Amino acid sequence: MPDTAPPAPPMLTRRVEGIQAWTREQLAVADWRLPVPPDAIAELHGLVASLRADPLPTPLLEPGMFDLPACRALMARAKEITDKGVGVVILDRLPLDAWSEQEGIAVYWLLASMVARPVAQKWAAQPGWGQMIYSVTDLGRPPGQGVKVDVTNHELTFHTDNSSNHTAPEYVSLLCLRPALAGGISKVASCYTLHNLMLERHPRLLPRLYRPVLFDRQREHAEGDPETLANPIFEWDGANLSIRLSVGRILKGYEVAGVPIDPEGKAAIEALMAVQEDASVWLDFLFERGQVQILNNHFLGHLRTSFTDGPTPDTKRHLIRLWLRNAGRRSFRG
Repeated sequence: MPDTAPPAPPMLTRRVEGIQAWTREQLAVADWRLPVPPDAIAELHGLVASLRADPLPTPLLEPGMFDLPACRALMARAKEITDKGVGVVILDRLPLDAWSEQEGIAVYWLLASMVARPVAQKWAAQPGWGQMIYSVTDLGRPPGQGVKVDVTNHELTFHTDNSSNHTAPEYVSLLCLRPALAGGISKVASCYTLHNLMLERHPRLLPRLYRPVLFDRQREHAEGDPETLANPIFEWDGANLSIRLSVGRILKGYEVAGVPIDPEGKAAIEALMAVQEDASVWLDFLFERGQVQILNNHFLGHLRTSFTDGPTPDTKRHLIRLWLRNAGRRSFRG
């Protein structure tokens, strides 16, 4: 009988050198932190004055409505860092104390929109604009039974955002309205660096990460659609390596499907998670008020450590998240 096995997917088989395959010791602060220059700040104050005189709901704002040359230059540099540099940039920082909270979010929306379009972050439509502008803060409930870990103070595991969807965001952006009282350290790692280590330490298991695994879709899909989605963890298109990962969603995917994960797949994922325990692969930082983080969700994984909030609502850690993507539609499925 003819061999009907699917062809092996394209695989990166060499070690990658260069800035995208960075380790912590190779990075300088200037590689990933980008000061917001005075001329851009002046433009933003003028923008806020314009919005006060002629307000519009934030999701209807588009960069082309305003003359912001210094901001455009700043965000072009930010996009270059996320696409061709280390994969993450911190804009340092917006003068939030001069504006209302909603004005600060409007400024942030416009700056992020210069990188790519904001897209929906929830499947189901919600009142207002909740699915486009996502509030990240501890809701005071334990994770599970519909409560995602990102709205608790529990530590997040290494992941890429929306890994269980058809079209993941190209970029994940966060604005810090308030940091935690303690903890809440952000950590990012490059898939190129992790891939180099897998190639070095676990070459026999690496090919399995290029073949599909099941992801639980967390019920964010149309009625009657499959509850799981099969995607590889690593993909190589001949020029760019990408990663799609959330161990929790993978394990839940197999549970929902009612099938065990294959032994080789389980061993390969465990090896990848062991590799990411190497402290040299991580860049970590404390997110401060007014700073904006933009990271490339295709080649960086990230996590956030557990944290402690202050005692009152106005001392709780509060971030605003945007998902940015030019590919596909603006809907959640993309």
